[in-house]
Order: sequence, then structure tokens, then C-alpha cells
Amino acid sequence: MAKKRGTGMACIFYGIGYGNGFPDVSTALVEIHEDGSVTVRTGAADCGQGSSTIMAQIAAEEIGVALDRVTVVAADTDATPDAGTTAATRQTYVSGNAVRLASRQAADKLLQFAARELGVNTIMGLKAADGYISVLGYPEKRISIERAAAQAWLAGVRLVGEGTFTAHTTRLDENGQGAPYWPYAFGVQVAEVEVDTDTGEVKVLKIIAAHDVGRAINRGAVEGQIAGGVAMGLGLALMEEVVLDEGRIYNPNLHGYLIPTTMDMPEVEPIIIEDPEPTGPYGAKGVGEPATLPTAPAILNAIYNAVGVRLTELPATPERVLKALKAKEGQHEHSH
Repeated sequence: MAKKRGTGMACIFYGIGYGNGFPDVSTALVEIHEDGSVTVRTGAADCGQGSSTIMAQIAAEEIGVALDRVTVVAADTDATPDAGTTAATRQTYVSGNAVRLASRQAADKLLQFAARELGVNTIMGLKAADGYISVLGYPEKRISIERAAAQAWLAGVRLVGEGTFTAHTTRLDENGQGAPYWPYAFGVQVAEVEVDTDTGEVKVLKIIAAHDVGRAINRGAVEGQIAGGVAMGLGLALMEEVVLDEGRIYNPNLHGYLIPTTMDMPEVEPIIIEDPEPTGPYGAKGVGEPATLPTAPAILNAIYNAVGVRLTELPATPERVLKALKAKEGQHEHSH
């Protein structure tokens, strides 16, 4: 049994959002209640990627309360404004901006009541953090957010903010010029593989995945997104294939359509690159789909590095690897 190892690399860039000038809009509502707690209402659907956590973090940061004081109502069409689809790696960027704008608007209303209590004539010199609103330069002069919110409630004022963010994209002109996406994500992955030249089996030993996320609002969530993206890319590279027979799917179940399990996952080393995006919330942009894109080409390049064959069809099943190896041997014998 001969096993050979190889290393391969692939780089990507990815346009975040719908693209090509298609309206890419999100609206959010944020309310500060009389007890100082906060409710965020966003149409952004959290399907496991953690967007609701991100929206809560953004609201907590802008208003100055602890994360556990924020409740997120997400993707309820009866109670939340439209945020567009959870697709195109857009929710952190587009809805994150919307939540930040809405939170800022609600917080400014709260600061108006705090200013009266603190005896200052403008909110410009006020800072909200850790549950308190204080005067810059005079930290001892402060009022709790809960008390300021109660004052607003007694005055009959609802502390509600509404934020709408639109991605600044344009359609391509007749010369193919324009700004179809904004912003872009960048990434590079390196794969180390082991190829069994007797069976054609490919085992991925390690993936190093470096991705520019603008700024990581939640590092744990970003690392999880990268690992999840690698898992999907691994399936694309080695296992997943819809087999059609006269227009019918021949493998319509998980017995015939294989996906990676935890036992198939290699070691994943995520490297978070932070090059802040000026138009993103706190400099952030998405990482969901970009984390999937370089995995398969990096694995294919690693296979080539290991055994010298280029596979041009996915997935790289043992049968296809063996076929390519035999073709290479045939060419070698023919040349001699």
C-alpha cells in the first residue's frame, strides 16, 4: 500500500450581497424598555450561523447594556421589518448596519433624558457603557440606563429607533464597468492530503483557512463559520454528487448521497484576518460562503502535488483518482 502526501493552496475573492445593483436593503427596529432592557426586531433569519447573536452584540454595544439585557425577535413577518434573505453572506453586513443605526437612534433618545438628569445641555459629551450613562471626563457624574429609561417611560416617550441600510452597489454598464458588489471578502486555504495510490482514497489531514472578515464581532462565531465552510467544501471535494438517470435523481437519500461527518473532518486551523471594512458595522463583513469556496480547489491542488494528476471533475472519488492514476501510468508507459 503506497500512500503519498501533498499540499495545495487556493485563493478566492467573493462579492458580498445580492450584487449587480439589485436592491440590497435591511430595516431593523430597536426599543429600549422602561427597565433598561432592549428588544431588537429584525427580519434576518438565523439558521445556525449566529446572526441573532451578532445583532444582540451590536445593540448592546451601541446602547451600553449587557448582552443578557438584549432580546432579539428574528424573522417573524408579523413583528419584524424586512431584512431580505439570509443568503449571499449579507446579514452581518446589511442587517448589522441596520441594527446599529436603529440602536443609535434609540440610544440618542435615551441620552436626551439622561442629559436632563445630569444637568448638561447636550448629549455630545455623554457616554453609555456597562449599564450607565456618564459625562465624559467626569465618570462619577452618571445615571443608570435603567433610571433614564424609566424617566422616558414616565414622560410617555417610547425609546424606539428604526434603521435602514442599503448596500451601495450599481449595475454594470454596457462596458461591463460598475460596482456590482460592496464589499468583497478575501480568503486563502492550504490543504494537506494523503492519497492511497492503491485504492484512490484521499484523506484530508489538515486545512489552514485564512479569511479577511473585516472585523470579527464574535471570534467564536467566525471560527465556527470557517470550520463549517470547510466541512461543506470537503463534501464538495470528495463526496457530494447528485447522480441523474434520465432526469431522475439516482441517489435521493443519505445512503447514496454522502456528506462529511465529524469522523471525516480534518484538523482545521482558522486564521482570522481583520482589515476593517469602512462601510461595515464596526468594520465587519461576512464570512459564511467565502469559507467554503477555497476548500475544494485547495484539496485538488494537494492531490496533484501528492501524485501528479489533475482532476477536472468533482467529487474526487477513489474511482476517479484511480482512473487518473492509471491514465498517467499509461501515458508514462507509452512515452517509453
